[in-house]
Amino acid sequence: MGTKKNFILDTNVVLHDFKAIYNFEENDIYLPMVVLEELDKFKKGNDQINFNARQFARELDEVVENKDFVTKGAALGEGKGRLYILPTNEWPEELNQTFTERTADHYILGAAISVGKKHPKQKTILVTKDVNLRMKARAIGCLAEDYITDKVTSVDIFEKDYETFENIAPELIDQLYAEKGGLDTDNFHFQHDISANECFVLKSNRASVLARHVASEGVIRRVNKSRNFGIEPRNAEQTFAMDILLDPEIQLVALTGRAGTGKTLLALAAALTQHDDYEQIMLARPIVAMSNKDLGALPGDAQEKVAPYMQPLFDNLNVIKHALSYSGREVHEIDSMQQNGQLIIEALAYIRGRSLSNTYFIIDEAQNLTPHEIKTIITRAGEGTKIVFTGDIHQIDQPYLDMQSNGLVYMIDKMKGQDIFAHVNLVKGERSELSELASKLL
Repeated sequence: MGTKKNFILDTNVVLHDFKAIYNFEENDIYLPMVVLEELDKFKKGNDQINFNARQFARELDEVVENKDFVTKGAALGEGKGRLYILPTNEWPEELNQTFTERTADHYILGAAISVGKKHPKQKTILVTKDVNLRMKARAIGCLAEDYITDKVTSVDIFEKDYETFENIAPELIDQLYAEKGGLDTDNFHFQHDISANECFVLKSNRASVLARHVASEGVIRRVNKSRNFGIEPRNAEQTFAMDILLDPEIQLVALTGRAGTGKTLLALAAALTQHDDYEQIMLARPIVAMSNKDLGALPGDAQEKVAPYMQPLFDNLNVIKHALSYSGREVHEIDSMQQNGQLIIEALAYIRGRSLSNTYFIIDEAQNLTPHEIKTIITRAGEGTKIVFTGDIHQIDQPYLDMQSNGLVYMIDKMKGQDIFAHVNLVKGERSELSELASKLL
């Protein structure tokens, strides 16, 4: 077997990452004609998947310049292989023994078999994000794998809570309580390196303290519990989350955790507390129905159509109003912010092309976004903008994303250690005893 390989790309790979053809090093890429036919169905629309289809078509147009690219392929750049488009949808005899229906997936399998026969000395591998298609390929003897370029290697950090450091000198903890600015990091001798804005508990033989590593200042600072717009943290993790949500120096925040841990509620309460510091508070979420089951055509204008998908955000707003007893100055401030457009709840699809300056931007259900979508959102941020992503990586409704390939975990993996980024994983559910029990056992 030669070291160079041939990769057959499924439609969902290029819809997931329109620059995927450049991520296979020196190996050759093959696109079956049926893939191009399927891409045509996705070109119209305003969703990210439609944007990716159009962008991939533009990438092809730039790469494919010579007229004989079908036989000779098109160069993908220095140190990379060539791109070939298979002009016909082939149906090898092997498929007749297994499949009776000539679907797009089966034609892609046929392409993999045909390329493998033409290049018997090279490995030919089908790349698809469709688990079922990978199973079909392996069942008929074809090599198949997931598109793993943007996958993180480990998701262990999403199963554990904060670190606890024991045997800290009692004098240091006393000083942390006394010094608002914190203590120099060199005063502490941790068992391992700590990341920028990492939160943890420090314990001595007679006291303990919640603390955060403020890397930009080189200090360990005490974390205080605070009540914001009627919402008070109920555990250490929520206290850590509220602390970083209120810190104007941290411009990018990720809150992860199972349902009921308070991610969105904390983010909204922190945003409302700082409404005088930002021109606008914006809450958004991707329009993905549970288990990817669409609600169908809905009546009304654009806002009325997306209202069912945005209802969880309104529910969190109502929780805050309930905590404030639906009366008083703060509730009137919330109503006023909604009326004058300072507090906006809308679908994420409407964000493309906008520049968000001096905005507190909360994106809920971020586990249903691709890495490219996360990048698109963050690059919308102008001066004075803070972006908060919340999500539960155990509840992914996008069919071609998983715990390791969704945009939320990808962003956390890449941003970890940056001074303006912080991540808190919420473990303990606080919605109700029933919700916590279901999250653990079901």
